[in-house]
Amino acid sequence: MTQAIRIRQPGGPEQMELVDVPVGEPGPGEIRIRHHAIGLNYIDVYFRTGSYPMTLPAALGMEAAGIVEAVGEGVTHLRPGDRAAYASHPPGAYAQARVMPAMCVCKLPDAIDFETGAAMMLKGLTVQYLFKRSLPVEGLVPGDFIVFHAIAGGVGLIAAQWAKALGLQLIGTAGSDDKCALAKSLGAAHVINYSTEDFVARVQEITSGKGVKVVYDSVGKDTFDKSLKCLRPFGLMACFGASSGPVPQFAPSLLAKNSLYVTRQSLFTHLATREVTQAMADDLFAVVASGKVKIRIDQRFALADVAQAHRALESRKTTGSTILIP
Repeated sequence: MTQAIRIRQPGGPEQMELVDVPVGEPGPGEIRIRHHAIGLNYIDVYFRTGSYPMTLPAALGMEAAGIVEAVGEGVTHLRPGDRAAYASHPPGAYAQARVMPAMCVCKLPDAIDFETGAAMMLKGLTVQYLFKRSLPVEGLVPGDFIVFHAIAGGVGLIAAQWAKALGLQLIGTAGSDDKCALAKSLGAAHVINYSTEDFVARVQEITSGKGVKVVYDSVGKDTFDKSLKCLRPFGLMACFGASSGPVPQFAPSLLAKNSLYVTRQSLFTHLATREVTQAMADDLFAVVASGKVKIRIDQRFALADVAQAHRALESRKTTGSTILIP
């Protein structure tokens, strides 16, 4: 038996319960992993609220790091005793231990501790696919301007540092001066407090009226329309979340003025094969091990206090990454 978080129905943070559940043995293609640290992500909120429907009762959590306890038939890249980390379907990381598919679980380099591993996989792999696999039609080269919303969150702070390492001129937006200052200190070339400034006007000012090649947006409804106005001709609007709500339906003619592109990306489409997952993880591990990207963990909660963690995340009181300790 192990302790794990379950929900019986979708709703608020109070729906999450810490219960005892059986763990069992891994079947073919599976492992059993004992978690040392668990990552908190906004996708967990989407599952909890029912925005992403699940069969109930349901487990939550997409990201963790720990020790492999057992492997099932056919698993060759992991062995019992390996340090490992993952961002993976199905949900279930909010647990002391679990049995899960091995495909997206990667060996964790010795240079990266468990807390960092749990805080970086989903967020870091998200930045990896955005910057390396979700590119504008004209590509990105050093010196290019990009906009990245929610720059002080876990994904955003990784993006600020990685963009600097790539030579990109990242323009980050956040909702307070403190969050903007944090992103600036970690590599954002420019920051905009969207609660006090018109970010469209500031982007046009920063780029001398040319606009940016790409906007990376996890906010959704509140930023979509204005973000389109930040793009140069043939620019890309890359949506990868909707923390403010889903983007309303729009006519394709909205894109015609500058021949714009729009895409809605999902990490787990990119993690569809073992080979691609490992290649993306290797890229992430390398940039973290180099020191060019540091994983900032600003909040820690006990697994039993996960409701408190969700409330902090939804109220935008968090910065950087948040982890749960089982």
